[in-house]
Amino acid sequence: MVEQQEASEDAVMTRIGQAVMLLHGGDREEARNRFGLLWSELGADGDALHRCTLAHYMADTQDDPGDELAWDLRALTAAEALSGDRPDGHRDSLAVQALCPSLHLNLAADYLKLQRPDAARIHLRQARDAADRLEGGGSGARGAHSGYDGGVRAAIDRLELRMRGM
Repeated sequence: MVEQQEASEDAVMTRIGQAVMLLHGGDREEARNRFGLLWSELGADGDALHRCTLAHYMADTQDDPGDELAWDLRALTAAEALSGDRPDGHRDSLAVQALCPSLHLNLAADYLKLQRPDAARIHLRQARDAADRLEGGGSGARGAHSGYDGGVRAAIDRLELRMRGM
């Protein structure tokens, strides 16, 4: 029974990954359609890591900044639910800890697009704090995500510089 559940969860992540490849290949509409179908299948009580990952990428398919913000907020909400559901050191908790800098960075960018610089600054600070916790070894995931971490940290720096000019 456990093996069947794990295989099912792997299938969901595979489907999310396929839609991400469409998104990165430039087919935003098809990616959005597939993410939407998956979201309806997962439902509000679906696995928090799946909801977090899916919402994180679904935000990138949105044309309207308000819709993008809504999806990024769903991703953060799912991440926060997962953090409370799983013990520290659980593989899903580690994955979410590694995503947290990016989740807050995306929210900062969303708020900036919506001309809400105070909210943007709050999330930018949370993105930097989450990145610092990763660098400090708080999640134990740094080695597995160091290239990703470096890219997110560089994006945090770029957004911070852009906001200083405001």
